[in-house]
Amino acid sequence: MTWLVERHRGSASSFHARDLPAAPVRAVWVHDVTAPAVVLGSAQRDAVVDAAAAAAAGVDVVRRRSGGGAVLLVPGEVTWVDVVVPRDDPLWVDDVGRSMTWLGQAWAAVLGGGAEVHAGGMVHTAWSSLVCFAGLGPGEVTVAGRKAVGISQRRTRDAARFQCAVYQRWDPDALAAVLALDAAERTRLMRDLTGAVATVPAPVDALVEYLKLI
Repeated sequence: MTWLVERHRGSASSFHARDLPAAPVRAVWVHDVTAPAVVLGSAQRDAVVDAAAAAAAGVDVVRRRSGGGAVLLVPGEVTWVDVVVPRDDPLWVDDVGRSMTWLGQAWAAVLGGGAEVHAGGMVHTAWSSLVCFAGLGPGEVTVAGRKAVGISQRRTRDAARFQCAVYQRWDPDALAAVLALDAAERTRLMRDLTGAVATVPAPVDALVEYLKLI
């Protein structure tokens, strides 16, 4: 199958603001951020971020249109890939709970190394409503029991945009530093999330080749 592959470099805000095309086609959008950003899920309040701390650290505050918790994007530390599927595509699944399974399977196939797709329901933790990688959703991928690929989605009448993040370096301290937490909460978050994420290479080219086969 044909996939339109685009590579972009720029701010997180500009890429999240990008609209789906009027006539969507299968597409893979790879984006390299040029500045650190903490990205909030569509339902999160602005108040979860310590705006002064973020500004002092040079971290942009951005909101995405898909759900989930906060994600810290730092240049060179995370791979960000969006996958677009039109509504009339065979890969489209009406059931939101199963709609990301095929994409998780694609990631697991190219990651190897014991990567597994989470097939159950939402897994909540004390921090999952605040931090994306503190929880686990259907279709997301784990390695050795730790979350490796986070996936959120935005669905419109015409298409679905699956937003994938894979960390090559996980630093919960940097994320905790820009969230609106008191000292005790910040210490607990850093303790609880240290080692909670599997840091792995993100073979984007291999992912694209795999997608062409499904």
